[in-house]
Order: sequence, then structure tokens, then C-alpha cells
Amino acid sequence: MLEQLLTPAVSRFVEFWPWLEDYRWQLGATLLVALVWVLTVLFNMVMSRLISHLSHRGSQLDGQLLKAARSPLRAMIWVLGLSLLLEILDRNDLAATGAIGDEVRRFGSILILAWAGLRLIKVIEDWVIGTTGSRQRMDRTSADAIAKLMRLILFVLVGLTLLQSAGVSISGILAFGGVGGIAVGFAARDLLANFFGGLMIYMDRPFRVGDWVRSPDKEIEGTVEHIGWRLTRIRTFDQRPLYVPNATFINIAVENPSRMFNRRIFEHVGVRYDDVSRVQHITDEIREMLSAHDEIDTRQTLIVHLNRFGPSSLDIMVYAFTKTTQWVRYHEIKQDVMLKIAQIIEGNGAEFAFPTQTVHLAGTESEEPAFAGFPPAGEGQLRK
Repeated sequence: MLEQLLTPAVSRFVEFWPWLEDYRWQLGATLLVALVWVLTVLFNMVMSRLISHLSHRGSQLDGQLLKAARSPLRAMIWVLGLSLLLEILDRNDLAATGAIGDEVRRFGSILILAWAGLRLIKVIEDWVIGTTGSRQRMDRTSADAIAKLMRLILFVLVGLTLLQSAGVSISGILAFGGVGGIAVGFAARDLLANFFGGLMIYMDRPFRVGDWVRSPDKEIEGTVEHIGWRLTRIRTFDQRPLYVPNATFINIAVENPSRMFNRRIFEHVGVRYDDVSRVQHITDEIREMLSAHDEIDTRQTLIVHLNRFGPSSLDIMVYAFTKTTQWVRYHEIKQDVMLKIAQIIEGNGAEFAFPTQTVHLAGTESEEPAFAGFPPAGEGQLRK
């Protein structure tokens, strides 16, 4: 390769300028550097034109792939140039070893291809989680899992290729991995548990990035920001980052409120025992109000009934579901419903109940009501 590229050019220069005979290798090295520089400039021009052309045609993915491959390919030109330069130095007894040019070319090519592979995986990952029209091509959690798996495979292949290029027997490593893997498994069982915990999250998908999750078994609640192979990062509602080992999710129950279809309104409204004759009208009107409310999902369970006889009130249970699951909007609807319930109770001439007690006074024939357990002023003492 060296003779085909540089020897004819060097010979022509020597024919015109014979005094360069003693500087053949210096001239060859200079021409090689100039050639690499020219190829780099031409390469940048061609790639810029191609990327611009694809961008105008709307081929965003093709343009991004070319952008990702541009830097590795440019580095490949310089690696090849460096390997040729080392061959020139070796031919003139200036290099450390005769095979150093081949080594640089071989190992450099492997590393550059690995670099290009990582960049291409990143571009494809960003593209698949982008939007097309009004919907997303793929959810971020699935794309992240596939990208991590592809990177892992790439690292393993590159590592094995580098070892084989260095003269290490891969078959011996694979055989040792079967025995050594058992020992490593015992030594790093927590790490492996987290790894398989992350794998189960990606497979079962109980939650994904952006979901609101919480656990009744642990003090875990917040928005999922990142799912790694060892840790899952959750942003709590007070904006603190919470790092949870993935193995934790294997042994606990996890709620995912982000996947709710509705939010529930569940309240008890207490009216006085004096208003018992009005309870039927109150419950009917509340039920009609909820059925006509634009934000209440009437396809779900709707209950408005007298539920229990409380110590100091008749308790009416109000049970309904909103159409929205958005937290702030839900509370706005709940406030509107509760205010309308208050208007219905007042409109029927009833009142909300508050805690009262009836006490028996010594030496009296009638029973007088008293609040909070205290007798009216001026009466006798309580009899136990």
C-alpha cells in the first residue's frame, strides 16, 4: 500500500530535484501528511453537502446518522495516515517495532468502529423516542432498555475482538467464564440482584420514565426520572432525588397512580339529627347534581346514601369519580362539588352537625342539651 501511494510521487520529486535523494523518507512523510489533510478537507466538504441535502429533503434520520458517523470516519483517515507514517519510520529504522503500524491500524480501527457504533445507537435511540405526527414512536423506557442492551452487546464484542487481536485465546476466556462466573455471582450477588431487578422492570414494565409511583411497603413516592441497570432515580414531591436499588422492586408492592382512569371523591357529610326528615331530599338532590356534573364520570360507581348514625350526626356518604386524573384539576372539581353539596343542604333548611352531648342534671325532670359536656350556667352539679 505504501509503495502504491507514495513511492511514485517521491520518485518524481527526486527526478526534478536530485538533491532530495538524501531526504526521501522526509519527503514521503511530508507528502503523506499533506495527503491526509487534503482527504480530510474533501471528506468534510462531501459530508456537509450530503447532510445539507438530506436535511432539505426531510430525511432527518439519515442526516443524523451521517452526523454521527462523520467524526469516527474522519478519525479513521488520521489513523490510517498515522499507521502509514509509522511504516515510513520503520523502513528507515526510526520506529520502535516493525509491526507498530499494523497494530495502530488494527486496534485503532476497532476502537473507532466501536465509537461509531455508540454514536449511531444514541442517534437511533433519540429518533425512536421522538414524535411522529401526534404520537410518540416508542416510549422512553423501552427505547432506553433496548439501547442499553445494544451498548452492552457492543462492549462485549469489542472487548473480545481486542483480546483476540492482542493474541489472547477467546475460547479459554469463555471456558474460564463458566467457572469464574459462579464465584463472581456469589461475590457480587447484590449487584446481580439489582441488574436482574432492572431487567424485570424493563420486561414487566410496572412503571416507566415520567410515571408517578409509590409503595405502601416503603417510603417511596415520586416521579420516575431514570431507570438504570442498578438504580432507579425517583424525584420526590419535595424535589429531592431518591435512588432506589432495583432489587427493592422485586420484594415490594408498587402503585402506579399515573395509570389511573379516574380520581375518586369519597366524603362523609354530617347533618343534624333534627334534619332527619330532610335527608331523603338532600341525598336525591346531591345525586342529581353529581349525575349532571360535566366533570363527574357517570359510567363509574356513584353512591349518595345515608351511611351511618354518627355520635352527633347523620352521615351521608358521597362516592363518585372525576373524569380527569390531573391532580390540580381534580381538587378544583372536588371543591366545586363540596360547595354545591353545602348549597343543597342549606337550600333544604338543614344544617351541618357538630359534636354535641346531652347530659342529665341532678334534681330536674327534663333533659337539657349542653355543648362539649358542660351544663348550662346556673344549674346544679353533674351526678355520676
